[in-house]
Amino acid sequence: MTKGIGTMSMGRGWKMGLGALALAALAGCSGGDDNSTEQDTAQDNGNNQASLTIGSTNFPEQLILANIYADVLRNDGVNVTTRLNLGSREVVFPALTNGEIDLLPEYSGALMTYLDQDEAHADARSNDDVMSALREVLPEGIEALDASPAEDRDALVVTRETADRYNLKTFSDLAPVSDELTLGGPPETQTRDVGIPGLKRVYNIEFANFRSLDAGGPLTRGALANGDIDVARMFSSQGAIAENDWVALRDDKDLEPAQNIVPVGRSEALTDEIRESLNHVSEALTTEELQDMNHRVEIDKADPAQVAGQWVDEHMDSEQQSAN
Repeated sequence: MTKGIGTMSMGRGWKMGLGALALAALAGCSGGDDNSTEQDTAQDNGNNQASLTIGSTNFPEQLILANIYADVLRNDGVNVTTRLNLGSREVVFPALTNGEIDLLPEYSGALMTYLDQDEAHADARSNDDVMSALREVLPEGIEALDASPAEDRDALVVTRETADRYNLKTFSDLAPVSDELTLGGPPETQTRDVGIPGLKRVYNIEFANFRSLDAGGPLTRGALANGDIDVARMFSSQGAIAENDWVALRDDKDLEPAQNIVPVGRSEALTDEIRESLNHVSEALTTEELQDMNHRVEIDKADPAQVAGQWVDEHMDSEQQSAN
């Protein structure tokens, strides 16, 4: 999945149908993938400790964020289970509403637009407006905690050669030449509003072809590097963009709202202490640190759990000591 926003044409019946899909996905996602984990990290021992299951979607940044949340909460004595790399939002968010998982790292604008079926908040663009709208459209029993200043936006990325050839700097620059180009990205790009539908509606962009790949992962990056696609749907915080001297085009007509990192969870599973700890994480995290961690996982092939653990060691300990 991309973290990218937009709704599927599912109406208000999406919860039941996708809940079944989520259940099947959760049952089958624990094997074979080094980034897919299902682990019980503590025993209750009769102490009535808080317990929480943290899930994530299926790209490296989500694995990093979910592991950060898990490490911080474990340090606070919470019994944490992680179920990571489960699939797209269309699978994972229904798993949250159904109680199969308790917490997700999310993106404010992405989730707001996904839930805003009636497009009542289509004009929300700033972080404050998006967070206000998000809290209005969240299902009963689901809450968004504090948004982080760290942000990760969907991006249309081209090679330097393609940018120079067509003089591409913005999304608008794509419109006159898009019928000569192939777009690549995750399957949801075909249906989400920041994908093909929104690009046509706002920019009159219509690509010659679309190749279904992954969410800014090795398939997409390899296809862009090899010339199999001309434009890649990626994420603005990915280290691969700068590493390869690729060009992320500017969304000059604001198709996409703010995309700040925000923990979203089931109210009945969240204690005041858990809320405080997660809000502390959001406050400490920056976009630059997110980019650095993504670079280490994507380019340097570091383990997301180790990268997350190092961030927690460097930031939460010192922050907590100063708070005390």
